[in-house]
Amino acid sequence: MATIAIIGGGNLGTAIALGLVKSKLIKPSAIIITRRNLSKIEPLKKEGFLLTTDNCEAIKKSRLIFLCVQPKQLSGVLANVAHVLTEKHLLISTITGVSTEEIASLLKKKISIVRAMPNTAIAIGQSMTCLCAKAGDEKKLPEVQKLFNGLGQTLVIEERLMKAATVLAASGIAFFMRYIRAATQGGIQMGFDAEEAQLIASQTAKGAASLLLASESHPEIEIDKVTTPEGCTISGLNEMEHQGLSSALIKGIITSFEKINKIK
Repeated sequence: MATIAIIGGGNLGTAIALGLVKSKLIKPSAIIITRRNLSKIEPLKKEGFLLTTDNCEAIKKSRLIFLCVQPKQLSGVLANVAHVLTEKHLLISTITGVSTEEIASLLKKKISIVRAMPNTAIAIGQSMTCLCAKAGDEKKLPEVQKLFNGLGQTLVIEERLMKAATVLAASGIAFFMRYIRAATQGGIQMGFDAEEAQLIASQTAKGAASLLLASESHPEIEIDKVTTPEGCTISGLNEMEHQGLSSALIKGIITSFEKINKIK
């Protein structure tokens, strides 16, 4: 019998499955993945994962149920599987913008629900995943957090902050990618080949983030370490600020947050 059912074997669902196995928390034979078109995930069968098009079958054979479908598919999926869900099950929703209470209201039965918001770096075990639980289900969080700890960093937050977490962590991947692309273009203009410039920019970004995580330092402290009087670093930083770098980043994040709050 499977331990985990992943309802929706798309990019995120399969990344979670692969990450759980890579972290050695669970064997592929204990994970059953569902998708309407199995041909797109057929290679996973050779790796030992269980595949099916039948969501109800997957749920009957599992205890932990990951909901990884698109928001517009959720009500239909829950209507189809509600009759096989029991109190033994724990639902883990990765669906953007859908609260635990909304899921509970669609099910109309007592089921424990935890919500998780990972980002695409989950595919390489480097996700930032924010977690929360439906009121009364907080005791379920440690088990879910242990799973996601094998896929990167985790943080338990209040559910009211989940939309903000989506912008800062999930959308944030794209924001940092845009910086790396811009830095790469600057490197090309200075004479590097595109591949060399991207390598330098990417590793430098990784190093900056790693410094903060390892030292629990503040960004300005690390900035001060590389800005010498009348030097090139402070000249570049000041010009970026004159051009509105920090302001543009903050405005972009808040614009994304305002947009997600309008989505129903």
